[in-house]
Amino acid sequence: VQLQASGGGLVQAGESLRLSCVASGSISRRDLGWYRQAPGLQRESVASITRGGSTNYVDSVKGRFTISRDDAKNTVYLQMSSLKPEDTAVYYCAASRMFDSRYTYWGQGTKVTVSS
Repeated sequence: VQLQASGGGLVQAGESLRLSCVASGSISRRDLGWYRQAPGLQRESVASITRGGSTNYVDSVKGRFTISRDDAKNTVYLQMSSLKPEDTAVYYCAASRMFDSRYTYWGQGTKVTVSS
C-alpha cells in the first residue's frame, strides 16, 4: 500500500493544522501511526491508532493532538492544536500490514513549521 501525506505548512505558535494521509488500499485491518523527525533528531512516534480504534500519544502532544481514521476513505488524520515551535518537524504517516502491529509502509512526509 502507498501512503500520501499532506496538510503541513507554516503556522504561528498556538495555531492548528490537520494532517491527512491517504492510503492507496484498504486500511481497515491495519494499525496506523504518525511519526515526526526534527532536524538533528531521531524520528519519534507521535500518535498511533489501532485497527480497533485504540489510540496512543507521546506525552509531549497529549491533550493537543488527536489521531483519527476514516476507513471508508482510507485516510488517517492528525489534528494538531496549540502548536508549539518544538512541534516543528517533518511528519510521516505509517501503516502496518493487515492484522499486524509493525509499521511496514511509510508516507513521504509533510513538513510542519511552527514559528514563535
